[in-house]
Amino acid sequence: MRAALLGSPVAHSRSPVLHRAAYAALGLDDWTYEAVECTAEELPRWVAARDASWAGLSVTMPGKRAALELASSVTPRARRVGAANTLVPRDGGWAADCTDVDGIAGALRAARVRDAGIAAGITDVVVLGSGATACAAIAGVFEVGSESVTLVVRDVARAAGTLAVARAHGFHRRPVTWDDLDVGHLVTATSLINTTPADAIGPGLAERLVAALPPWSVVLDAVYHPWPTPLAAAAAARGLPVATGLDMLLHQAFGQVEQFTGLPAPREAMHEALAATTDVALLPLPG
Repeated sequence: MRAALLGSPVAHSRSPVLHRAAYAALGLDDWTYEAVECTAEELPRWVAARDASWAGLSVTMPGKRAALELASSVTPRARRVGAANTLVPRDGGWAADCTDVDGIAGALRAARVRDAGIAAGITDVVVLGSGATACAAIAGVFEVGSESVTLVVRDVARAAGTLAVARAHGFHRRPVTWDDLDVGHLVTATSLINTTPADAIGPGLAERLVAALPPWSVVLDAVYHPWPTPLAAAAAARGLPVATGLDMLLHQAFGQVEQFTGLPAPREAMHEALAATTDVALLPLPG
């Protein structure tokens, strides 16, 4: 059987490491997984040309919306997020899901259990950014039982799609612009999730944000290169648990492997394989 990652660019992706390690651990020696350069415009035609030898497709940017639109069936969470990162052949068509939600939820759980002193759940979340990762973050914190989400955005008007995702998950708190952000929005946050680009938060701002967080908070920074980010460095200096984009990648891959193969994901083998490719410390898997 065959599987692949579609996106542009994809040469940097560690998804092949995770999937190949999983297939090897499961004894699926004749399975392959490749990275394919594919734009959003090319994706429908490329997917339509696949035959019965294909077990599934991972989709990264910029094709996640195109993947959702071509699917013949869509999970409720992918529909709410407005994007799909997983396609599985089913009944002559393709079923779409968004395991990015699992990536956020799994990384947050791993960060929380890393520190036995954290008794609070992930109930009050601040999300920085308004792009596709922010949408997945909203769905992810919904899955871990969050009660409120505050979005911090550059422009409220341009964040309309992300705000719609928040409302679809029952979060109705008004967004905050960066100009209006103050520490009062952070003093009760049980998690701070950054989905902005690597250069968006400098050391001074990072230290100010982290200093306002309560001692039971966890920080998830979707960036993992370059590492550490100023936000991650400030959180680590304060002793707060930090999850990275690699933790997210790991936890989203579990669901993809299970949907592709129909078998439980070999989580330890996948964790070890990813850890061997990076100097970034991965969080331990929750017990």
